[in-house]
Amino acid sequence: MANKIRVVTFGLGPVGCGIANLAARKKEVAIVGAVDLRNVGRDLGEIANIGRRLGIRISDDAAAVLKQTKPEVVLHATGSSFPAVYPQLEMIIKAGASVVSTCEELSYPFRKHPKLAAALDKLAKKHGVAVMSTGVNPGFLMDTWPLAMTAVCQDVKKVRSVRIQDASPRRLPFQKKIGAGKSTAEFKKLVKSGEIRHVGLPESIAMIAAGLGWKLDKITETIGPIIAAKPVQSRFLSVKPGQAAGVKQIGRGFCRGKEVITLEFQAYLGAEESFDAVYITGAPNLEVVIKGGTHGDIATASLVVNAIPKIVKALPGLVTMKDIPILSATPNR
Repeated sequence: MANKIRVVTFGLGPVGCGIANLAARKKEVAIVGAVDLRNVGRDLGEIANIGRRLGIRISDDAAAVLKQTKPEVVLHATGSSFPAVYPQLEMIIKAGASVVSTCEELSYPFRKHPKLAAALDKLAKKHGVAVMSTGVNPGFLMDTWPLAMTAVCQDVKKVRSVRIQDASPRRLPFQKKIGAGKSTAEFKKLVKSGEIRHVGLPESIAMIAAGLGWKLDKITETIGPIIAAKPVQSRFLSVKPGQAAGVKQIGRGFCRGKEVITLEFQAYLGAEESFDAVYITGAPNLEVVIKGGTHGDIATASLVVNAIPKIVKALPGLVTMKDIPILSATPNR
């Protein structure tokens, strides 16, 4: 325990449980506490499907857990909205712990929430801790990975990233989030209410631009349904022809009136091929494709847990994936 990094898991939904499960297997990590509004009093090992009891009881009293366990790092997975999770982050920082979060808007909040980002940065520096958000997307596939690819370029004119997923094997909440099985009218209403939306494309665009030193005129985003041409189904849902099978979302960044960054996200039932791809227009042109795509839940847990050794060594303040040394897999027990 003396040589391990003391960690508290904060939020135990599907993603949070995946993070806790992996963290429990890491040689350099010691989980010392768990916070969640559900399953209070139950053992973390049972809820996170670790296969053994950890002797750590889940608590809904975050302040008490932080005070009693004195973690070095909190693995935070409770929400996508930066303003909504700010009070939680503030509490953690004041307890003297660094944070690795999955909050999508926190991945690069300086454009959308500049005042809140400045306040969090100031608070983290005051308490000598670092705060960062990461995940599969945003956090890696559509921002950190494209930026890393440009390192071999003498010049970059355009960055395009495409992520296409067959949502059929994904969990039910994800399939609902992409609007599978909805009529076009229902889909539009859910987009308007914010219930159908992949969070993070504008943040990824802003991070790429900052990494390349580009000043963008504007960032736009469009969301629309992918309409099923034939019946498709998962073990949870059936989609009829004419209904939405999923979502197509495109973010665009413009510099001097030209589209220089394009991020295209598609997730729908029945996609013929899943893949992740990055295309760089420049000197040289680059094209890299991950056939079969990247498993989102596995990748997010891996990125969060593999960031633990980096965040404890990072300079205090609000940092992003482009600001820290490259992440790599860490040893298991």
